[in-house]
Amino acid sequence: MTDPQTSARPRIVAIVPVGRLENAKTRLGGTLDAEERLVLVQGLLRRTLQATIASPDLAETLVVSPDPAALEIAATAGARTLRQRSGRLNAALRTARDDAIAGGADAIVVLPIDLPLISAAALEPLLRELAAGWPTGGPRVIVVPDRHGPGTNALGLVPPDVIDPAFGADSLASHVSSGRAAGATVVQLGGPLTLDLDTADDLLLVERVGPELTVG
Repeated sequence: MTDPQTSARPRIVAIVPVGRLENAKTRLGGTLDAEERLVLVQGLLRRTLQATIASPDLAETLVVSPDPAALEIAATAGARTLRQRSGRLNAALRTARDDAIAGGADAIVVLPIDLPLISAAALEPLLRELAAGWPTGGPRVIVVPDRHGPGTNALGLVPPDVIDPAFGADSLASHVSSGRAAGATVVQLGGPLTLDLDTADDLLLVERVGPELTVG
């Protein structure tokens, strides 16, 4: 007979923060014009939502953004939306986390939209680590660093409020140290989610190894 505790699956909610689309990826300004950057960012958002919604391990996708156009794309894709009232990313993530908890989330995973290699398959190792030992395995903090080291490309938390999100400068160190201070199991993962799209060099790398990106 299967132990119900070992067969239980946590309710994991993906939180996808999106800034104002027209202001995104300005560091690519030397490579792409404003219209091309807008098309690129819209495509990345749709790709992220396609991955999260297709993942059997995610109960829900929640998009938090101040941009009505981004929220419309999210709603059309089948995600739930939350209008961002604060201009600061981490404050918006805390609001979205609290919303997810109110909806019964056991865990959350924060996924920025600039991960060009994201897919349901690419998310699987992260979500598997997040759910490891559920429900008796204790708190966990799962981090995917960017390929350059100091940043965080994805953050998984169980319970959702085990630490506060601390995206920004040296966020990887902040998330790791906060997780350890909270007594959580901290796991760092590699893989395709370590590639984020921020510079012209990143764009060239994606063109070599990744799926085709629409830029205009």
